[in-house]
Amino acid sequence: MERYATIPIGNQGALGAIRQFLASLLEKKLVDALLVPLELPTGDNVVPTIVSSPEQVQAANPLAPVMPVNAARLVSRITMVSSSPDRLGVVLRPCELRALVELVKLKQASLDKLLLIGIDCHGTYSVADYGKFVGESSSPTEDFLKRVRESKGDPLLRKACQMCEYPVPMCADLTLGLLGANLDKEILLVAGTSEGERVIQELGLEEAKAAERESAVSGLVAERSKKREELLKQTREEVKGRDKMMATLATCINCHNCKTACPLCYCKECFFDSPVFEFEAEKYLGWAKRKGALRMPNDTLLFHLTRLNHMVASCVGCGLCTEACPNDIPVSDIFRLVGYEVQKLFDYVPGRSLEEELPLTTFKEEELPDIGV
Repeated sequence: MERYATIPIGNQGALGAIRQFLASLLEKKLVDALLVPLELPTGDNVVPTIVSSPEQVQAANPLAPVMPVNAARLVSRITMVSSSPDRLGVVLRPCELRALVELVKLKQASLDKLLLIGIDCHGTYSVADYGKFVGESSSPTEDFLKRVRESKGDPLLRKACQMCEYPVPMCADLTLGLLGANLDKEILLVAGTSEGERVIQELGLEEAKAAERESAVSGLVAERSKKREELLKQTREEVKGRDKMMATLATCINCHNCKTACPLCYCKECFFDSPVFEFEAEKYLGWAKRKGALRMPNDTLLFHLTRLNHMVASCVGCGLCTEACPNDIPVSDIFRLVGYEVQKLFDYVPGRSLEEELPLTTFKEEELPDIGV
């Protein structure tokens, strides 16, 4: 059962209130450090940073509509190698939290010594578009929140964000609630676990009600779901059949940036980075003679289909694979399309619950009865 409190905004604005809340977690020793997006000195981007000083939190900006990296990868790296007794608070967007839950199921991350702090997400821009947005605005965070409050369509939002139907964090101890809150006065603080409730009590925040939250969330989800259907239908037509799929992926240069950016491609040694795909010149020439032509670089289609097969059930649709592609291949659109169909087949939502088993790692006797009929 979720419980609510509020963080008063006062004259400091929503971002200032969130910074003060995060600083109080450090000051009251509720966490020893925070992993939170910090603004660069130039102001045109944010980077996930481990902060242990309350003063440094004044540069934090989890509201900035940009996500250069899915921080679930970083949490995985920290928790898999650390034996520190220190408690770490991690501030994550919904897709980052969902990816982290999937990594925990895959035994690639641990939630021990973590305080999970989610934040409602209205979407993000590409790094380049965010840089332009900052250059055109004297108060980019406040301008973005104003745009959100006025419910204006935002063409700058990344396609993955436009069709993300999970704007509210799942499995978070605490959620910084923007949806359903009067951002001129207060931010909702949602306790999703007993640990979240304990933190609220330690901070001395009074319990509150959130009468507008449910309708605000359902309205945004309906809008996003409608957009998802439109965009997936378009993608389905664009990649239908082998020829269209090959044409879509034709400019792939085998850089593997999409794999590197994906929070769920966790293999330490990837088959496609191995000597298996390093051939002598004679073999390339031999294949070209036998086939009449050999596309170079080769095996790009195999790479994408194999990666798709490996992680599509856990794909959270963060879209950073497309952001990482130097040739703007819509990798995310393809993965989101196939992922949506696979996840719907198994009634599985990645990151929905730690107790929900991965569909392709368990056997259920009554599952998929129509196959083979």
